[in-house]
Amino acid sequence: MNELLETSVYCPYCAEKISVTVEVLDESQEFIEDCQVCCQPITVAVAISTEGSYSISVRSENETI
Repeated sequence: MNELLETSVYCPYCAEKISVTVEVLDESQEFIEDCQVCCQPITVAVAISTEGSYSISVRSENETI
């Protein structure tokens, strides 16, 4: 079973602090989550290192990496 992680991030549109739940898998992933405040689509990226640690970042839907 994969770990579920609830974390707080800031919306790249309205700058409000929101809560997102991510499933930590064995590989990096990206998904779209709507902001609970302004309803804009946020791209959530979960990066997994070779040591097994992870980091979570968010960006606007049309923002490039």
